[in-house]
Amino acid sequence: MEKKISIVVPVYNEKENVAKLHAEIKAVCESNAYTYEIIMVDDGSKDGTWKEVARLSPVTLIRLRRNFGQTAAMDAGIKKAKYNYIVTMDGDGQNDPQDIPKLIEHLEENDLDVVSGWRKHRKDSFLKKFVSRGANFLRSLLIHDGIQDSGCSLKIYRRECFEGINLYGEMHRFIPAVLKIRGFTVGEVVVNHRPRTMGKTKYNWRRTVKGFIDMLSVWFWDKFEVRPLHLLGGIGLFFILTSVITGCVTIYDYLTGAKMSDTPLPLITTFTFLSGIQFFISGLLADSLIKNLYDRSDRKYYSIKEVSENA
Repeated sequence: MEKKISIVVPVYNEKENVAKLHAEIKAVCESNAYTYEIIMVDDGSKDGTWKEVARLSPVTLIRLRRNFGQTAAMDAGIKKAKYNYIVTMDGDGQNDPQDIPKLIEHLEENDLDVVSGWRKHRKDSFLKKFVSRGANFLRSLLIHDGIQDSGCSLKIYRRECFEGINLYGEMHRFIPAVLKIRGFTVGEVVVNHRPRTMGKTKYNWRRTVKGFIDMLSVWFWDKFEVRPLHLLGGIGLFFILTSVITGCVTIYDYLTGAKMSDTPLPLITTFTFLSGIQFFISGLLADSLIKNLYDRSDRKYYSIKEVSENA
């Protein structure tokens, strides 16, 4: 069967790398007789990257007005993609286009919706690998997506994975987790990882912090997307129960002659009771908003893989 793929490549200040990467992608696609498109999204580069991309062919160039981040650039490219398979990869040349056929093969042979690359033998600095392994460890505790290397941008998706999904923040790292929450099947395959030969890395501590915050967001939506009352209401009930206990102790102390000015229990009772009520009401409001969102839109918290009818 003919393979139709869209390759989405976010680029930011990669003037030295885009032409070589484009040539490699083109060679792989043509040698495998793919019907393909190459979408390069310039994320507000300041080194004239978009001018280099504009000289290439075939290519679809998307220019963002400023640097919005890799996730925004990836979202713009994915929304522009028109073919059944969508491949994403970095623009720094460290992802190897020769792995694209391997991703497609693994996807089709195992009937998966997503296949993520695993840079098992990374060609990065010790610090970058150390931070990445720490982030992967935390992710494995909070988000059980079965992925060894969520930071690898080299991935392949079926087009339907992105119906009704918008990417933001540093969410491109957690797309497989988000899709798994919605019921899509996710796999992983070892891919080649090459050292950076030109340009400068864009990773810094700010991206690490943002990625951790987005990880917590994914965890919350995994556990409580359609039932926020279970979290906020549970916290509220815990505080109310605490206030009941401290209140009983306060009453007992008062009846036995203790001076209320000598103990913080009355303040603790009042604080925990009011906090509990506030958390519980917030949970009810959040629950109502979520129900209203699903009732008034076409959005669903589940995803249907197929429907078959036998006469």
